[in-house]
Amino acid sequence: MSFTATPLRLSTTDADFEAQFKARLHWSADTDAAIEQRVAAILADVQTRGDAAVLDYTAHFDGLSADSVSALELTQTELKAAFEAIPEAQRQALEFAAARVRSYHEAQKQACGQSWSYRDADGTLLGQKVTPLDRVGIYVPGGKAAYPSSVLMNAIPAHVAGVGEIIMVVPTPQGIKNPLVLAAAYVAGVSRAFTVGGAQAVAALAYGTSTIPAVNKITGPGNAYVAAAKRRVFGTVGIDMIAGPSEILVLADGSTPPDWVAMDLFSQAEHDELAQSILLCPDKAYIDQVQAAIDRLLAQMPRAEIIAKSLTGRGALVHTRSMEEACALSNRIAPEHLEVSSADPHRWEPLLVHAGAIFLGAYTSESLGDYCAGPNHVLPTSGTARFSSPLGVYDFQKRSSLIEVSAAGARVLGPIAAELAYGEGLQAHARAAEMRLE
Repeated sequence: MSFTATPLRLSTTDADFEAQFKARLHWSADTDAAIEQRVAAILADVQTRGDAAVLDYTAHFDGLSADSVSALELTQTELKAAFEAIPEAQRQALEFAAARVRSYHEAQKQACGQSWSYRDADGTLLGQKVTPLDRVGIYVPGGKAAYPSSVLMNAIPAHVAGVGEIIMVVPTPQGIKNPLVLAAAYVAGVSRAFTVGGAQAVAALAYGTSTIPAVNKITGPGNAYVAAAKRRVFGTVGIDMIAGPSEILVLADGSTPPDWVAMDLFSQAEHDELAQSILLCPDKAYIDQVQAAIDRLLAQMPRAEIIAKSLTGRGALVHTRSMEEACALSNRIAPEHLEVSSADPHRWEPLLVHAGAIFLGAYTSESLGDYCAGPNHVLPTSGTARFSSPLGVYDFQKRSSLIEVSAAGARVLGPIAAELAYGEGLQAHARAAEMRLE
């Protein structure tokens, strides 16, 4: 069966460009009411019945029956055995990728994850104490596909941050375990792992059961049920983000082989029909070449049907007046992945302020970032890069303010605090400050 992919063709000079552009970008993060209702019931049930509810839902949704949740736990021996059993090339790839991811996040920790303090002129100490979370949960998708790379990207920064215990949950429909996911858990240093998924896994991590311990934070992507569950348990635990469909935006000046750009667009479109792939380019003839490459290469793709639906339904090839205008449009979109496919990417990088990850130059395919470049591939989607950041060491740490006021400092700060406290009508606050003056 052959498929055709026809991304929407737009030009910024079109009279209706703004309307069409906004319509193409639109994606609603609203969850279906039926999903919300079902997830709420699952969360409440797991909170009440614990392990028994987890077992019931695992049998119902994954077709995996067990006498106890302990039977669903993957032992360190099993994780190690999976690592040793996979082909040598896969072992080397996992270890190479893990080393690069660890190195990047070690550097990130040095840059932003340190405690600090100073004393002012009167001897008062002020500062910040950075400490890791005690225990985190990482959700690894395991339904339609398996993602060992997600294990590395979630577990390794937690490990670098100093998290005491990392609990992994991963669905295994019909009990089929992906050996590469188990091997990745071994390489990444996962503490405990359970073959549990869906909203019931999120609930178990958030509330704890007699077997699965409660965590401080849950990270990792999942389906609509997982996303709805994470949204509902936020506040009881922290979460990383609510992830939408995957996105790629390519800024091209026409210097990159069009086949490369077409394949980069495919690389996100193959995730699912709602993924979004957009090309912004000031060279109309080059856009035609990319479309021709799409037409020629699509038949070679095993996931051609998904790619075709994604590009046709949500993709766009946009002719811009200039690269400067393309950069401005990119900032409006705030994409998850942003490729600057240019002969001189550093000319344009200073103009780009909103993106989850920026890939500079023709040789920097987004797929390298997904697996082994080093930076995290868990990125903000749906325009949230305007105000949020990639997953990192800082997501697995918390900061406490340090304040030690000297006697001399109390004499300086006390009258100011008292004045403001009286103004707010909080007399005890004021008197507590004034007592240090007497």
